[in-house]
Amino acid sequence: MSESNLSPTLAVNIPPTLTLTVSHEQFVELALANRDLQLERTARGELIVMPPTGSDTGRTNSDINGQLWFWNRQAKLGVVFDSSSGFHLPNGSDRSPDAAWIRQDRWDALSIEQQETFAPICPDFVLELRSKNDSIEKLRAKMREYIDNGASLGWLIDRKNQQVEVYRPGQDVEVLNRPVNLSGEDVLLGFELDLTEVWSL
Repeated sequence: MSESNLSPTLAVNIPPTLTLTVSHEQFVELALANRDLQLERTARGELIVMPPTGSDTGRTNSDINGQLWFWNRQAKLGVVFDSSSGFHLPNGSDRSPDAAWIRQDRWDALSIEQQETFAPICPDFVLELRSKNDSIEKLRAKMREYIDNGASLGWLIDRKNQQVEVYRPGQDVEVLNRPVNLSGEDVLLGFELDLTEVWSL
């Protein structure tokens, strides 16, 4: 089934204790009651229900996460997260990047309880992979939000336009046209993402 044929309608089971205003605590309760759904929450408390991606996008995201995981397994510099992981950012939003990485010392500074829920931390590195029907402007807003909340490096991979937007604190966004690979710079030391499979549509 192509992404264009995916139904935008999703059933959400609302626990009776929730009110119309979704706080972070209520969002956590909602997410626990709907484990099969991928949910996000804006800093204003707006709930976002994200439909499943198409199979090809899922395949590409798995390739990216696999490369990041393998590098980290060898480097042992931090912790890698996939798109099912949620983070409670300093601005109050709850976000789930397609891939993320946190330095080991920052992750270890969290309590076990914090690690087991939507960890109250912004990842050091975040990646968003644009699906066929994703709004590029909404993804750009998310990338700016990550940087504003403490991320040191972010990649927005736009397969549709064959581009990568690189986000760094205090710098203009760098746009790369169909790069062969991406360097983790001084954030993901020694990591290079091979984009061969990403561009093979």
